[in-house]
Amino acid sequence: QVQLVESGGGLVQAGDSLKLSCVASAGTLSDRAMGWFRQNPGKERELVGAISSTGVTTSYADPRQNRFIISRDNARNILYLEMKNLKPEDTAIYYCAARNSPLLNLVLREYAYWGQGTEVTVSS
Repeated sequence: QVQLVESGGGLVQAGDSLKLSCVASAGTLSDRAMGWFRQNPGKERELVGAISSTGVTTSYADPRQNRFIISRDNARNILYLEMKNLKPEDTAIYYCAARNSPLLNLVLREYAYWGQGTEVTVSS
């Protein structure tokens, strides 16, 4: 069983940066692919990006973007989402999720474990 806890969200202004963290309070993440997703009220949860268990491979919903960077520290059981040049449309609750596999996957239903989310609000 894996329990995930996100942190690092908050209220920022457009153009600011934030770095979200996702810690496993139970279980090990080192053999699991991980993902970051986000959701706004009334909308479906959407992928931000994902990372393989080793951290060697990452993939993002928008492969052209360079504002969001996913990384991980397996020694500390932590997943990160670094967000730069934030925009009001990035406002959402951000969730981390873990797979029962080391292989990166972009499909929401492939993730077995979810955190409770951390809220990010970007003002214009």
